[in-house]
Amino acid sequence: MARTKRSRRSYGAGEWGRNRVRVFPDPKTGLFQVEWRENGRRLTRSLGHRDWARAKRQADEFAAGFASPDLNGEAEAEPEPLTLETLFEIYGEEVTPTKADKSRRYDRTAIRMFLGFFGRDRDPATLSQRDWDCFIRARRLGRVGPSGKPVSDRAVEYDLRFLIAVLNWAAKSRDEKGRLLLDSNPLRGLKTPKEKNPTRVILSDEEYAALLGVSRQVDWRFRVALVLAHETGHRIGAIRQLRWVDIDFEDRTFVWRAEHEKTGYEHVTPMTDEAVAVLEEAAQRGDPETGNAPVLPAPGDTSKCAGRSLVRNWWNRAQQLARLEPKRGRGWHSLRRKFASDLMALPLKVLCELGGWKEAQTVLRCYQQADAGQLRKALESRPRVRA
Repeated sequence: MARTKRSRRSYGAGEWGRNRVRVFPDPKTGLFQVEWRENGRRLTRSLGHRDWARAKRQADEFAAGFASPDLNGEAEAEPEPLTLETLFEIYGEEVTPTKADKSRRYDRTAIRMFLGFFGRDRDPATLSQRDWDCFIRARRLGRVGPSGKPVSDRAVEYDLRFLIAVLNWAAKSRDEKGRLLLDSNPLRGLKTPKEKNPTRVILSDEEYAALLGVSRQVDWRFRVALVLAHETGHRIGAIRQLRWVDIDFEDRTFVWRAEHEKTGYEHVTPMTDEAVAVLEEAAQRGDPETGNAPVLPAPGDTSKCAGRSLVRNWWNRAQQLARLEPKRGRGWHSLRRKFASDLMALPLKVLCELGGWKEAQTVLRCYQQADAGQLRKALESRPRVRA
């Protein structure tokens, strides 16, 4: 299996010029190799496994003369049982590096959580319904997890989907001998908990007007981000990473780069008059002539885009200045839900293109919400049967 990330670990035993031995992972297979010198020649052999502690122990025994350099017999021996720690290590080296930065951080956190709960030496093939149910109960109560606090079913579902993804990947991946890492996913078919009443707040017109009214007091960049989030319906993560090269004033369009989109979907959308006006104002403060300069530069380094914590602090500051009562779920993403709900009358294909959604079902399930006025209007438009 080709690896996407090279391990730089190595371990040396013995003395230089006498019995020096070194073990290190093969960059292609990940199997540990042992290296030594004999009659002036450098020789290497495969240890046939990925167990770091065992590899170091073998290096010590080799250097002390307790083990023979002829390791071919051991390489052909039966492979050691796969442990949960080894499986997560392989996944973390081959799959996690291909993900976005936020997903990589989550993978590392989830791996530590599952190893702490199930045990590092646990055989993944022995995971069962009981382990599944025990994890759900413990996670809900906050007995497991980085925060140590109770979490919603949505968070539990997200964690379990990651575990299922790892096990599914292992059931399709083979080692260097052509053997499957796992014969099958032992947790396949188990149901994840579903949040019955998820909190999906939509920013109201009144709240948006209040935030817009105090936006200049917070920061000129906050005003730009706020208007663009309202007018484009895109995630704040994509908006804060916009650069002037992505904006075409002549054609009045945005280019949303794939690397900044959660779905990896690169697309082009038109500008509204409000978006053009706020961008022209930002251009007077920024440096659009350089092309690659960020639209929302970081305070300390204008060559970098504003960070996640900065835009979050802007939002919190604006809510205080606007004297909006704190509401769980009201944040930058509530503007994305507002965009989807305001344009509910549009064909779903058009709405998905405008907001950067790849699947219409996501819009229907998570973003669009009909208000009381729309429901009443729909009932009033219903044809009536006359006696």
